[in-house]
Amino acid sequence: MAEYKLTYFNGKGLGEPIRFILSYMGKEFQDNRISAEWPQLKEKTPFGKLPILEIDDKVLYQSLAILKYLATQAGLAGNNAEEKLEIDMVVGAYGDLASELSRYFQTANSSDKEKLKETIINDSVPFYMSKFETILKKNGGYLANGKLSWAELYVVGHSSSFPALIGIDLTEKYPFWKELTERVYSLPGIKEWIRKRPESDF
Repeated sequence: MAEYKLTYFNGKGLGEPIRFILSYMGKEFQDNRISAEWPQLKEKTPFGKLPILEIDDKVLYQSLAILKYLATQAGLAGNNAEEKLEIDMVVGAYGDLASELSRYFQTANSSDKEKLKETIINDSVPFYMSKFETILKKNGGYLANGKLSWAELYVVGHSSSFPALIGIDLTEKYPFWKELTERVYSLPGIKEWIRKRPESDF
């Protein structure tokens, strides 16, 4: 049986969607959370970034590539080119929003940081979320193809960091997103993971 080891920081972020899909697949994995040791570990990673997923002696990097690889095994990657395209498009759109959050997180200047936070909360989030709400309504509560895919695990897992990072909970204002989050949280494996996962700041 293959051994899985996920290395990421002590938070949700880009690591949580991978934890979700491994849990959904029923895979036991080592949840390796790091903090102070990151500077020493960084130069040993393929591109100086996390998460990385080790499967036996193979090291996987780039979170979306890891998710797509696991999704194929889990039956969540789409059945044909058109379905895969639908998934990739909505994942890419969410990625645009996520990149703004990442830029905020990495901004050091407090004044610039506050301005960026206001832009994200007042402009970016309402713009993207109105689009996602329309998509979810059209697709019967799903983001692509009217059925569960890795897109749902990605966006729900990643967006769970929003409350701690910028002080907004997407489930409070966007009803279809709330339903989606509850649906993902109730999936076998993921439900158990959420119950036992460590507490983290973000």
